[in-house]
Amino acid sequence: MRTIDAAAVTEKVAELCMEASYELGEDVKTKFAEFKATEESPTARSILEQIETNAEIARTERVPMCQDTGFAVFFVELGSDVRIEGATLTEAINEGVRKGYQEGYLRKSILEDGLRRVNTGDNTPAVIHYRIVPGDELKITHMPKGGGSENMSRVRMLRPADGAEGVKQFALEAVSEAGPNPCPPIVVGIGIGGTFEIAAYHAKKSLLRPLGSPNPDPFLDEMEKDLLEKINKMGIGPQGMGGRTTALAVHIISWACHIASLPAAVNIECHAHRHKTAIL
Repeated sequence: MRTIDAAAVTEKVAELCMEASYELGEDVKTKFAEFKATEESPTARSILEQIETNAEIARTERVPMCQDTGFAVFFVELGSDVRIEGATLTEAINEGVRKGYQEGYLRKSILEDGLRRVNTGDNTPAVIHYRIVPGDELKITHMPKGGGSENMSRVRMLRPADGAEGVKQFALEAVSEAGPNPCPPIVVGIGIGGTFEIAAYHAKKSLLRPLGSPNPDPFLDEMEKDLLEKINKMGIGPQGMGGRTTALAVHIISWACHIASLPAAVNIECHAHRHKTAIL
C-alpha cells in the first residue's frame, strides 16, 4: 500500500488549476494551425490567428486565456493500492481548487445552489468523477468547464430504432442550436448508451481524448469524421462569424445499453479547450 499526503494532492491540484487556464494544449494548437491552413474565409482565418495570439499571451504572461475560468471538473483515477493521508481525497482536491483559484487570480464563478445564487467565494465545490483502477498511482485530470459551452449541453432519450442516424441528427441539431454561443471553433463530445446520467458523463469524458487521435472503434471513428464534416459545412465558423471551421473535432464514447433504451448526450467545449493531467 502506497501512502500519498493530502497536502501533496492539494499542491498539485492548485498547479493544475492555474496551468489549465494559462496553457493551451499542443493538440489544440496543432488543430488551429491545420484548420487555419484550409480555411477559405479571410475573417475566419483572422479570428483563428487572434485566438492563437491570445493563447500565446496567456502562456507567456501567466494570465487566463478566458475570463470564464469555469467549474473545476476533475476526472480522477485512484489506484487500489493508494491511501490518502491527512484528509480525504475530496477535501484535498477542493482545497487545491481554493488555493489555485486564489493564487492564480482565476475568476470564482461557483454558487452555493442554483436558486439562491450566493457565490461560494473560492470556486468550490469541484465536480469530481472517481474511478478505482489497479496500481499505486493517483491520476488527476482537470477540465475547467466554462458556463457558455456547458449551457449548450443536451441529453435525449432516443428510441432504439433511431440508431446511429438518430444520434447524428440529434448531435447536429445541438450544434446548430448552439450557434455562436459556445465560442467556436468547438469540440463536440457525444456519449451514447448507458443510462440518462452515464450518457452525459461519457459525453464530457470523451472531450479528454487528444485532438487528432482516432477513435479506437473504427465504426465510431467513421461516425466522428462524418459528423465533423457535416458540422463544418454549417457555416457557423469561428466565433459565429462564418467559415468552414466550426468544430475542431468530434469525439464519441458508446457504452452498454438497455434493450429498451438509446440515451444520447452532447457536451460542447469552447475553443479554449482546457485540460491538464498529473500523476502522483
